[in-house]
Amino acid sequence: MLTILSRVQRKPFSLRQREEIDFYLFIGLWLVGFVLFTGGPILASFWFSFTDWTGMTSGQFVGLQNYQTLIFEDKLFWTAVYNTFYYSFGAVTLGTAGALFVALLLNQNLPGTTFLRVIYYMPSIASGVAVSILWIWLFNPQSGLVNYLLSLVGIQGPLWLASPQWALPALIVKSLWAIGANMIILLAGLQAVPTSLYDAAKIDGANQVSEFRHVTLPMLSPVLFYVLVISTIASFQILTDVLVMTQGGPGTATFVFVYFIYQAAFQYLKMGYASALAWILFMIILGLTLLQLWGSKKWVYYEEES
Repeated sequence: MLTILSRVQRKPFSLRQREEIDFYLFIGLWLVGFVLFTGGPILASFWFSFTDWTGMTSGQFVGLQNYQTLIFEDKLFWTAVYNTFYYSFGAVTLGTAGALFVALLLNQNLPGTTFLRVIYYMPSIASGVAVSILWIWLFNPQSGLVNYLLSLVGIQGPLWLASPQWALPALIVKSLWAIGANMIILLAGLQAVPTSLYDAAKIDGANQVSEFRHVTLPMLSPVLFYVLVISTIASFQILTDVLVMTQGGPGTATFVFVYFIYQAAFQYLKMGYASALAWILFMIILGLTLLQLWGSKKWVYYEEES
């Protein structure tokens, strides 16, 4: 018996077994971290959304009351929904168009383009709070750079962050500061377009507009679709700019969804209410993503489909 056990112990692991052991060792810490800090809190928040929990006491189960109050009684909910959709549409549309425009410019084989790519990308890695403070000064109605530049061409600048009409558009303008990340993605997509397609288009007599419409956009559409999806998801989670620059004001002009969650959870200690808000936001983002996936069948082109 001892002889058999000693042979089993001395038997080396096969290559497949060693690979499996290495696999579980490498992902083990990540799995523990995911369960403790991501998966567990997600499941807990789902339960808390059905409770009247303050974060410091045992939550009392209230069923669907939080969701009912949000949708049918809380007017701030619909204000947050409207403001978030408003911001998302403006930020995603202008941000994607701006990133594509800059990527097209920096896709040229000209001296200095590498340096300009770095310059355009650097704002994307800057601290969010520091950048928000910078833009508070830029939007200052009296001494800000934005209104000063407008005055040079005879335009009276608005109050920006102090104006209910201009506060949210100001945040949309500020979001263009960080188009560098999407610019890099789109630039990579542009450089992956085969030059043979442009050569064939020129032989057929296509001008630059036709090349962009019939070659660049179709070949870039998968990358453009990816940028639209991730930009939409990110825009619905805006918080730092609102928290630092406007605190949801003036009035409720910039009262967006994640700021509503933050306020409910950490200012009013309505953790159950905030959890319900978070799950509604999740469903909205999921619905928009599925809608974009459905719509992509009509305009996104993949090479294997040819």
